Order: sequence, then C-alpha cells, then structure tokens
Amino acid sequence: MRLLLAAASTLALAAPLSAAEVSSPDGRITVEMNVDGDGVPFYRVERDGKELIAESDLGFLFTDEEPMRRNFTVESESTSSANATWEQPWGERRFVRDNHNELLITFRENRENAKRALTVRMRVFDDGIGFRYEFDRPAGQVTNIADEQTEFVIAPKGTAWWINAGAFNRYEYLYNQTPIDAVSTAHTPMTIRLEDGTHLSFHEAALVDYSAMWLKRFDGQRFRATLSPSSRGPKVVRTGAFTTPWRSIRIAQDAAGLVENDLELNLNEPNALGDVSYFKPAKYIGIWWGMISNRWTWAQGERHGATTERAKQYIDFAAKHGFRGVLIEGWNVGWDGNWFGNGRDYSFTEAYPDFDFKEVTAYAKKKGVHIIGHHETGGNIEVYEAQLEDALDLYAANGVDVIKTGYVADAGGIISCNADIADPCGDEVFEWHDGQRQVQHHLKVVTEAAERKIAINPHEPVKDTGLRRTYPNWVAREGARGQEYNAWGAFANGPDHEPTLVYTRMLSGPMDYTPGVLGLVGDNNYPIASTKAKQLGLYLAIYSPIQMAADFVESLAAHPKELEFIKAVPADWAESKLLEGAVGDYAIFARKDRGSEDWYAGGVNDATERTVTLTFDFLDEGKSYQVKVWKDGPEATYLTEKRHDIAYETLTVQKGDSYTVRLAPGGGLAMQLKAGK
Repeated sequence: MRLLLAAASTLALAAPLSAAEVSSPDGRITVEMNVDGDGVPFYRVERDGKELIAESDLGFLFTDEEPMRRNFTVESESTSSANATWEQPWGERRFVRDNHNELLITFRENRENAKRALTVRMRVFDDGIGFRYEFDRPAGQVTNIADEQTEFVIAPKGTAWWINAGAFNRYEYLYNQTPIDAVSTAHTPMTIRLEDGTHLSFHEAALVDYSAMWLKRFDGQRFRATLSPSSRGPKVVRTGAFTTPWRSIRIAQDAAGLVENDLELNLNEPNALGDVSYFKPAKYIGIWWGMISNRWTWAQGERHGATTERAKQYIDFAAKHGFRGVLIEGWNVGWDGNWFGNGRDYSFTEAYPDFDFKEVTAYAKKKGVHIIGHHETGGNIEVYEAQLEDALDLYAANGVDVIKTGYVADAGGIISCNADIADPCGDEVFEWHDGQRQVQHHLKVVTEAAERKIAINPHEPVKDTGLRRTYPNWVAREGARGQEYNAWGAFANGPDHEPTLVYTRMLSGPMDYTPGVLGLVGDNNYPIASTKAKQLGLYLAIYSPIQMAADFVESLAAHPKELEFIKAVPADWAESKLLEGAVGDYAIFARKDRGSEDWYAGGVNDATERTVTLTFDFLDEGKSYQVKVWKDGPEATYLTEKRHDIAYETLTVQKGDSYTVRLAPGGGLAMQLKAGK
C-alpha cells in the first residue's frame, strides 16, 4: 500500500529538490536527506558505498494538531563543520576530539492550510551520526507530542543485543541476543553486529525535558522511535521554541571502534557548571552488601545495618586502606514497612535512634573519610522534591559531597503530582522512570546538588545520554542489572552478563556496578558466577569514576593480595583502549592512569574458557614497565569452588611485547603496569 500511495503522489506533487548530502570528515559515511514522492521527509546512511540505514522516515504525531508526516518539500539547507578537542574533568579519557560535518535542513509543509517547518540538524562523524529536530515556535505556543515518526531501517542482516522496553523492571534485564528481525521493543543503547562485522549502536544524546526514546520494531528490520509514556496524555509537552534529544547511531568496523567512541558526549553541550573540582574520582566501601545479601536490614530492628557503631567501623577501614568514601544506606526514617514503590514516609533529614548523623559525619571528617549520602525515594518524587533542598543542605553542611539516589518502584510507578514540575502538586499520578516528568526531576536534583558542590549517582535512573559532559557532577548511575543480582540465587546475572554490558549499557556512560565481592557469595552463601580474578577485572571493564569495593570489610581484609589491587587501581583515566574482545563474549581493556604514567589492563570473560594474547603496543616507547598480574588459576572456573583459584605473576615488559593468558569460564584478569625509566 505504501508503494502505491507513493507512486500516485508522484503524479500530483512537483518533483522534489535534489537530495541533500553530508559526509563524515574521512568521507566514508554519507547521509542523504530528502522527501519521497509522498512528501515524507527521510534520511538514509551509507558507509563505504554500502547502505546501512535504508530510507527511514522523519516526522511527528501530536495530540492536538495534524501529524507532521506527508506533503513536505525541502525548503533550505546549509552546511558547516567542526574540528576541536575538549577536555573532560574526569572520564575514560582526558581529551575528546569533536570532528564532524553538519547539514541543517528545513522541510516545509506544502498544504493549503498548513505551512509548518520541520528542521533537522544532522551531524556526521567518522564513527557515527547524530540528528535532532528543532522547532522554532513562538514563545507561549504549546506543543503536545503524541509520538515521533522517526525510523531506523537497518538494511543488512545481523545480530542484535537488546533488553525489553516498557516492561516492569526498568532497565534491569539480562540481554537478549537475537536476529535483528526478532527484536520487539527495545531500550537504547541497542547494539547490532552486521554479517560483515560492522558494529552499530542506536541511542540518544542530551535527553533534556523530553521523554526517553524506545525502539519499536514494526516489520522486518524497520524500527520506529516510540517515546516513554506520560500520565498527561501527550508524551512530551513543550512551550515555545525547543530542540529534541539527538538520535544517535555509532558506526564502527569492529568492537573496539564501538567502545572507543565519544559520539554522545560530543552531541551534548559543554560544561554548564564551571569548576567541578570538588568532585574527586575515587573508590568507596559501604554499609550496603550486608542488606543486599540479607545479613542486615535497612529497617529498624536487631539486624539494622546503619548503626553509629558499624558506620565508625567502616570509616576506620576506609581510613586505614585509603578509600575516600563510605556509603551508608538505611540511616534515615522511612525504611520500616512497605517502602517499595511507596516512599510516603521517608524523611531525608531525620535519623533512626541508633544512628547519630552528626557524630558519624564528624568522625569521618576527623579520619579524612567522606560519607557518601543516600536518598532512596521509593519512587515517590513528590515527597522527595518537597524535602530536597533541606536534605541537600544537611549533607552540604556536614561534608557529604556525593549522594546515591534511588527510585525503587516498578516501571510506570513513579509517584508524582498532577502538575508541572514548578507548580503546586495536585492529586497523585504515576509516571515512568524515563518519561518527561522523571527526566525533569533528575536534572532538578543534579542542578540543586551542583549549587552545593555535591555529586549525584542515581540508581533506578533514567538512562545516561552523555549529560555528564554538561553536568559533570552527574558522575555515574545504575540503569542495568548490577552486582546485587548476584546475591539473589535464581536471579543471578550469569557469567556472560558483564561482557555484554561492556558493548551495550556501557556505551551510554559510567555505571555503578559495585564490583569487588571477593568472598564470591551472596544471600545464604549462594555462589556468585564469577572467579576471584573477574571481580578485579570488573574495575577495568565496567567504568565509573566512583568504584565500590562492595564486599564486607572482613572479607576484603581476608584477601590482602586482591585488596592491594583494588586500593591501587585508579578511578580516573587519561586513555582507554579495548585490547581484545567480542560482544557478549569477553572484553580486555588497557587504561592509563590520569595521575601518573602507569597503565592498568584487564577485564572479564563469559562462560567459555579462552586463551588470549595481549600485545603491549599502547605503552610508551623506550620505557620498561614492572607488571603485577592477578589472573585465573589453572583450574579456576565459576562453576565450582575453584572460582576462588587465583594466581599471581610479576614480569617486565616494554612496548611491543606480548603476554598470553588463560581466561577461565566466568573469569577475568587484572594487571598493574608501573612505568620505570
């Protein structure tokens, strides 16, 4: 039917302007933009002359005006380019190059009663593309978006790694690996490996005051953007002129090119906060694993975890071993009873009787340790926002400069109020974790925290879209199945989860995965699907500028050689490279310390034993490096008690040398390479 309509419309419409094109700086990626015979705006993408994205429609549906869909012509186009390098205050690499060519194209409606403009800004990099819509509407005009008509029609066959969108457990799913044409509705990033080895990742950048994009497969390999729902009816409501988030596609010839890619960061605005040196990338321990593994409780009682005495014990351990932070959860009133998806009883300033907030924060300050605060909302942002300023002021006044926030509720269960964010609240309504209302909420928390020089690490968050560039105090988030699932028996992640995260979730930004469970057991001593070496390799594979050593302090102390690595490995990098890896199978990184000439290497493996050879081409010429190795023992496997089998080695290497190592099933690797002369 679509082809028949298009053919008929060709007779009725004037011939469109010749297609507008823009190519990447290296000329390998080309994007064509035009309208078809029915006046539908579209784009298509080629790489090296091969079609990657076939003709894909652009447009919008509204709740109170005609769709922006057909009867458009190309009105104008202009091009520009950029080639600059900018510096991150923290990150996987210190310097990021932004080199792109840009096409700004305006499509004008050609109907008797409608002359609306649809403007698209397309940027093409050597490693991907990004485009957004720009609405130049008068001040005061309200736009009610029902959904987008943005399409992604993947031309070649391939394999997809994806998780379900619109399901109850937010982003916390194990990844599906299917043919592209077997995907249903997916969260982004969605990763694709084409049959010729080309790697793609579909995501978005600069998600501000808008609903998150899901990808819904309509037929074959045709996907369409669908926006996270809203209680208001329209999925997005904007006033006056506005831009949408960028729709991004990473394009790489291999897995390394997919991972070593800063597309979404480059599509975000520069730092809007100014000096953020108050945030120090660092490692921390915490009163957390005890609750996750069911030894302690968040609620009051004999097993209450967050007591003054225990807090001091953890502060002492942190001070002794050089951990900057101690996370304390469950110290405040509201954890008793049903708090999941509720949060109506939380106080963010009132402590339980067995926790003396002033005493604990003063003790930490005396020991040179920073408390990491915790704000669990139970998904109730109405209650949280009413107390937000007082809660942040309390922390700021007592030296708490990092906060872990939480939104534990089923998807669609965020409790808000029947009003816009700046208005008095009416009746309670329920929103999605990645809908416009929650996107507004997260940015409110981040900006309020920035005014008090506090960094934010949300769990059960909206996905990362590179906004850490604009708001560098937004330092990490969860947004996937973390280590906590390994404590829960039948819900455990499995050994292939982390080497899948590297090429999917981690493409969006830092994750607070909480590695370092050296005891390798969870609730009721349930065995974790990991070797001991893998728990160390996670510090190289799953990046975050705040890295937890999640285990009990007694367990950390019982593994002094492993603790030595955790204490030494940095949380901030000058360079990062994927040395070896494949999506869902394994990932071995090399990362250079931002504060020295030292390198660290390592990563994680799935359930398949493999031998890899690493070549040290990344090292500086003419220097020798003293190397300490933590690796899987000769009989290590996640399947038995041999998961505790770990081996150690020392050696000296130079640029160009190589090293062959066995990765156990469920195993990993960690290496420290200290630079000599």
